[in-house]
Amino acid sequence: MQTLLHPYLDGELDLMTSLQVEEHLRTCASCELAYQNFQVLREGLRDSALYFQPPANLEARVLSPMRRAEAPRRPSFRLGSWRRWSTAAVLLVAVGLSWRLAHAPAPLPDDRALEQEIVSSHVRSLMGSHLADIASSSHHTVKPWFSGKLDYSPPVDDLGAQGFPLIGGRLDYLNGRPVAALIYRRQKHLINLFVWPAKAGDSNGAGETKAMESQGYHLIHWNAAGMTYWSISDLNPSELSSFVQLYQAQDQPPARPASK
Repeated sequence: MQTLLHPYLDGELDLMTSLQVEEHLRTCASCELAYQNFQVLREGLRDSALYFQPPANLEARVLSPMRRAEAPRRPSFRLGSWRRWSTAAVLLVAVGLSWRLAHAPAPLPDDRALEQEIVSSHVRSLMGSHLADIASSSHHTVKPWFSGKLDYSPPVDDLGAQGFPLIGGRLDYLNGRPVAALIYRRQKHLINLFVWPAKAGDSNGAGETKAMESQGYHLIHWNAAGMTYWSISDLNPSELSSFVQLYQAQDQPPARPASK
């Protein structure tokens, strides 16, 4: 999709493709950020301050010594003169462009960017038919399905008796790696629970939860037993918190590497 951003910005796409790009930008935070950066760069290049405006007497100053020069030397002098002016112009453009880029919007922090990735993935799962790769309410079916597809074995539990039935799982891609997505339901509301191995130095301590809200969705993040968890739903915060507490109460064992 990012290969279409430049022609979309320049108005070179047909109507249907343009509409597809606009729909994608509404749901993909990374492409939206890239599009905004392209807009900043484009506007910066249009700034008249980046272009060298020659003085009014430039033509006379350049032509006068050329007329006095000997004929065989004219090409050499003319070329050198314009090289100097073109070099000066390039330097001015480079300085102006560097200033523009220095004042462009700063990239999002890693945790904020990941939060937007999770929201985008959750929205995509609700829009199409790719909510679950394996549809089942049995953790004995869902958990083995991930074997061989990931380099870790995600904890899977059915919380149907507590009002949060498991409905399936799928593979997703977050934080630069494939991850497990477990799908739970609360009445008519869906919960995506993303699970992958935690990295050393992750901010949340074991079991400590961090709640946040983004684009109308509620998210809760925590680490436990060497794994990172992100839950997201349009449920109200108290019900999503209840789901997290019930899931944590299952006393999951430490993550084990998947068998080769």
